[in-house]
Amino acid sequence: MANLNAIETTVQQLGLACDYERTGELDVALEPHHVAELRASGAAVIERHDLRQMVDSPTYLAGLLDPDVALVHPAKLAAELARAAEDMGVEIFETSRATGLSTTGGRVRVTTDRGEVTARHVALATNAFPSLLARYRWHTVPVYDYALMTEPLSAEQLASIGWEGRQGIGDMANQFHYYRLSKDNRILWGGYDAIYHYGRRIRREYERRPATFRTLAEHFFTTFTHLAGLRFTHRWAGAIDTSTRFCAFFGLARGGRVAHTAGFTGLGVGATRFGAEVMLDLLDGVDSERTRLEMVRRGPAPFPPEPLASLGIQATRWSLARSDHRGGQRNLWLRSLDALGLGFDS
Repeated sequence: MANLNAIETTVQQLGLACDYERTGELDVALEPHHVAELRASGAAVIERHDLRQMVDSPTYLAGLLDPDVALVHPAKLAAELARAAEDMGVEIFETSRATGLSTTGGRVRVTTDRGEVTARHVALATNAFPSLLARYRWHTVPVYDYALMTEPLSAEQLASIGWEGRQGIGDMANQFHYYRLSKDNRILWGGYDAIYHYGRRIRREYERRPATFRTLAEHFFTTFTHLAGLRFTHRWAGAIDTSTRFCAFFGLARGGRVAHTAGFTGLGVGATRFGAEVMLDLLDGVDSERTRLEMVRRGPAPFPPEPLASLGIQATRWSLARSDHRGGQRNLWLRSLDALGLGFDS
């Protein structure tokens, strides 16, 4: 909550034009076992009739509203943060590939394809790309996520599904969808497929996956039958930095002069501010509430080398899909991951 409130304060104080809306999020149940999970949580469950008054989809069985969630346009946020940083005198060198890191004489040198940068301290935030610290190169894998964007909905189309609260929505399947309304009333629709390519490779051509985009479109019209005929005007994809515990990890290296964070697993839009504050605390040697957290003090298990990494990821993906179609039953592979503290439940 402190992180969310700080993001909101920064957006307001710096006047960041990033379509920020604190509208909350709906978690929607699509299967009977999802409803059972909601009821077992002890939270205030929104029953089917009431949920469909909020957002009308024939696939919804029940839901849960978390009011403490905000929506934002990530690309606009990144551009606006860059603008604000440059206004404060920060120099940003885009399209500079960092290729190496060394420490000499109490200074850290980062080598790039356009020259070198030296500093007393360095914060590494390389996302899905390989870490400049060799010991952490096995701790993340790039997994591709895909999204579609519709044309703007007419007033009649929007009225047919409701959605007056403009909440973000995510379903409760293992292979879940996430979606939201944009400022101009388009629907962003993403998720479901999460694709790993052998050898941890990142390639521009991996962003073009027609089969996944077709699957996403089919699922969209199953969810919103009222919107048959709506066109998709944009589609895109990108690699997310996945760790075995599905959330970020942190650390110090090179005598406390280099801090790093990675492994956000698709949760970085909200969590990277927290990650930056952790790195600053670590570099300053501050004993703070943040640095005392177990998720900061303890790292995740690394992924194995190939071919084991690919075999394990594909086995997990197959098992999660199978669980979705078998009433949420988790097979031996998933139960083993749970016992080892790997994955979403870690």
